[in-house]
Amino acid sequence: MAQPTFFKKPPASALADIAALTKAQLVDPARGGHVITGLASLDEAGPMHLAFFDNLKYADELKATKAGACLVSPRFEAQVPAHVAVLRVAQPFRAFVGLAREWHGDAMRPQSWVGNDGIAPSAIIDPSARLEDDVIVDPLTVIGPDVEIGSGTVIGAGVVIGPGVKIGRDCNVGARTAIQCALIGNNVLIHPGCSIGQDGYGFIFFGPEGHLKVPQTGRVLIQNNVEVGAGTTIDRGSLRDTVIGEGTKIDNQVQIGHNVTIGRNCLLAAQIGLAGSLTIGDNVALGAKVGINNHLKIGDGAQVTAMSGVKDDIPPNGRWGGFFAKPTKQWFKEIIAVERLVRDSRADPKNEGRE
Repeated sequence: MAQPTFFKKPPASALADIAALTKAQLVDPARGGHVITGLASLDEAGPMHLAFFDNLKYADELKATKAGACLVSPRFEAQVPAHVAVLRVAQPFRAFVGLAREWHGDAMRPQSWVGNDGIAPSAIIDPSARLEDDVIVDPLTVIGPDVEIGSGTVIGAGVVIGPGVKIGRDCNVGARTAIQCALIGNNVLIHPGCSIGQDGYGFIFFGPEGHLKVPQTGRVLIQNNVEVGAGTTIDRGSLRDTVIGEGTKIDNQVQIGHNVTIGRNCLLAAQIGLAGSLTIGDNVALGAKVGINNHLKIGDGAQVTAMSGVKDDIPPNGRWGGFFAKPTKQWFKEIIAVERLVRDSRADPKNEGRE
């Protein structure tokens, strides 16, 4: 059986044309007519595939590759096997991605999962909702009263959109997503299974009446060009809004608590947990499984390593990590010191036989 593919096949292209498209230099112009029919990793590429190399970790794969051509920087050019055509470029991965974006534009943004080009008959849309032209609504979607959706937006199957929600133009809302109390900008990509705008975790704990719930009357504001990964939850604010800044990219299964403000162009990796009332600046990068306590401030340009627990404010451009997180230089020194203590205790004969 032929290997199935879920995206359009790229056009067969000569290496000379690929070199022009990627702004790379084909080291051997005589190979300009060689035809490439697809992209592949070094270990899976065949003679009609283009691969890339920019990390010595994969040097063995480069030696063994059967790729027809490879994008590579001048630094590693000499390591490419003789049977592989070399496309010399300063940033191989960036050039590879640029070509992939050109050839696989259909993978950039999900379209209707059922090939729908309009509003599915099974969708339930309140008469007061306003949908601009060229909105696609897949089956079994429910759109509440006074909802507004801009042109070019795709609403996936089984989506539920609550009253008064506003969604801009050229957005995509993945299947089984629920949205309420939210204003969403243009060109926002929300992957399947997200929950946006539900009330936050607000209680007065252990009172005479038990845990007393605090009303959450704020909103979620998602600015332009944001991407929200599958299964992510964004709570609405209690009094002030929860805000996701322009250009921020959020990975899968991230929890964002009420009143959190995230700046522009931030990167949040998978399974991050953000407690309520945080303020995160612009251009912040948080590694996978980072947890941040409430009411903290993370400065512009800060970076936090994966699996760190943050209980203190982080200054602008800080590089922090560990549990609990601290400046990485200090964290590394402490790790080395502990390892030295363990090593010295093992070498000390006085410790023999002790538990």
